[in-house]
Amino acid sequence: MKAASAGLTDVGRKRDHNEDSFLIDEELQLYVVADGMGGHAGGGTASRIAVETIDKRLREMRAALETPPASASLQDSPVPETIRSAVEQACLAIFAKAQEDPELAGMGTTVISLLLDEAHAFFAHVGDSRAYLVRGELIQQISEDHSLVNEQIKAGMITPEEARHSRYRNIITRSVGFEEEVQVDVMGLLAEAGDIFILCSDGLANMLEDQEILEIVRASALKEIPTRLIDLANERGGDDNITVIAVRAELDDGPDARTASVVRSP
Repeated sequence: MKAASAGLTDVGRKRDHNEDSFLIDEELQLYVVADGMGGHAGGGTASRIAVETIDKRLREMRAALETPPASASLQDSPVPETIRSAVEQACLAIFAKAQEDPELAGMGTTVISLLLDEAHAFFAHVGDSRAYLVRGELIQQISEDHSLVNEQIKAGMITPEEARHSRYRNIITRSVGFEEEVQVDVMGLLAEAGDIFILCSDGLANMLEDQEILEIVRASALKEIPTRLIDLANERGGDDNITVIAVRAELDDGPDARTASVVRSP
């Protein structure tokens, strides 16, 4: 399995700076969105350190990414623990940087990452940035938000509709770098040719319904998806920074040239 991708970040309509960062590493088939927090300097620094550290760590551990054949079970793959370790290393790097510079104290970031390996798609997740799978006419949220409103939904305290308008919707319960250690959710699935994965910050997820994301994905060329999603989020008010990566799984029909990694950050 190979992949094609497109990514874009936008400051939105209400913020005066962008604390999101994203990574597209076509060689590793690694894709990361990070939504930083901690003020003008801190948030952008945290998200940038996260994407750079995850990319560097996975490149250093490249040998561990050589998994069994695609027919092997997901449980046999070493990739989940490898990407978990990479996010944990990012957490340590951000926390250490904050200890060095008082102006960066308390900074942290969300992370949603996707690594395609043979026929498998692996995700590592902390915070409320999201991963969606679009397969045919269906869309499914792969990640689970680590947020206060999601905890309230699961406890039956509020409805999903109430959560969309809650004044607490931006409060996350888990982040990378705020503390020295973090619990990382890791998930895996068998990818199919034609699957499209959407990674995004909450600046998109808070403004669009899942069905609206699906409709844009199904009606757009891959390279147009991030722009069209961001444009709609901005039309709705653009309350936050907005970052989107679209990744399409494709059959590997032979050697193809891959580009170097691309990091986008403030």
